[in-house]
Amino acid sequence: MERWFARRRRNKVLDLAYRQMTLALDTVSELEKAIRMISKGKVKEAKARIDHLFLIEEDIDTLRRTVLEELTKGSLPAKTREDIMHLVKRLDVMADHVKDSARNVIILSEVELPADIWRRYGDLASDLVKCATLLRKSLEKLGNDPEEARRLSQEVDDAEKIADRKYLEIKTSLIKDWRELKAAPIMILKDLLDTMENIADTCDDTADYIRILTVPK
Repeated sequence: MERWFARRRRNKVLDLAYRQMTLALDTVSELEKAIRMISKGKVKEAKARIDHLFLIEEDIDTLRRTVLEELTKGSLPAKTREDIMHLVKRLDVMADHVKDSARNVIILSEVELPADIWRRYGDLASDLVKCATLLRKSLEKLGNDPEEARRLSQEVDDAEKIADRKYLEIKTSLIKDWRELKAAPIMILKDLLDTMENIADTCDDTADYIRILTVPK
């Protein structure tokens, strides 16, 4: 793969693509902040973070469309265009999962839930932030240090496994807690849990693609 990240400042489409990827990863942090705020009873502040998350997601969509339009102009080698397109699409899917999670958080903010439930979801969100942070570092190294990018992508995989274990723990706890909750909140909690797992899976999927890109030719 050509060192396109290293040259992004000299090329409009590279700069736009990197910004889109960075914003997609930022949404994970915003989700974690919102859940932590709700766990502390700061519902108004949490909704403000989610509103900010939605604004970021709109920027991501705009950047994605712009990047794809620029890629059709053929200013970059075909292989580079293909690599950028795959990464952009993967992280756009991740941002969609974050948005779906945020919508579930808004719904649940109107329901009185045990503080321990929000704590568990907050811990899972923290694991997702770790995945996203490692993925960002891997992307940053992709252009000028493929070996380090590959090592960091493996760390994403390790972080995803931790998040997956947390997912299973929370899912099991919902079965144990079902007598204390009404059916509707449990359904939304399950949906939130699934969308959060999708975030981790998409991070790991992107890391897998980075490993493919860093395989010595």
